[in-house]
Amino acid sequence: MNVVRHLKLRDGTPVLLRPLEVADAALYPDCLSEITPDDLRLRYFAAMREVSPELIDKLVHYDTKHAMASIAIEEATGRMLGVVRLHNDPGDENAEFAIIVRSRLKGHGLGWLMMKHMIAYAKANGLKSVRGQVLAENSTMLQMCGELGFHATDDPDERGVKLVTLPLADVAAEELH
Repeated sequence: MNVVRHLKLRDGTPVLLRPLEVADAALYPDCLSEITPDDLRLRYFAAMREVSPELIDKLVHYDTKHAMASIAIEEATGRMLGVVRLHNDPGDENAEFAIIVRSRLKGHGLGWLMMKHMIAYAKANGLKSVRGQVLAENSTMLQMCGELGFHATDDPDERGVKLVTLPLADVAAEELH
């Protein structure tokens, strides 16, 4: 179950974290306008000037039986601040995550809160591990993953990419709050 949570960033900004809905497609353009081309490249592994309406449509239409997506909304303005996603592998034992936040919010604790939320969701839903691909140059993301307990290895299939994996048996429930 993907729950609604009220959180605060390090600076005290109130944030609502809730399941992503189809109607949230309308919030993407504003959010994406505040994500630098370099941050888009770090997330999508390719140079992008903008995210197409077709990709946004695909992002908001996901299989809730085998995937989770949570959107962070600034409570004062209703603006989208970021999204964390988790897509289960066939068999629903392991899953791959992805996350993106507005560039100006890097270092404000939003990514950390969203990752903890995703990990808690995965553990509560009986997954054995979560993993992601991170460009080797994305030191901020690799550092955060390390602090959250992920193990990083070189991706054998993609040069310059690290695989980060978190065995959920290693995560105590009290660490997630």
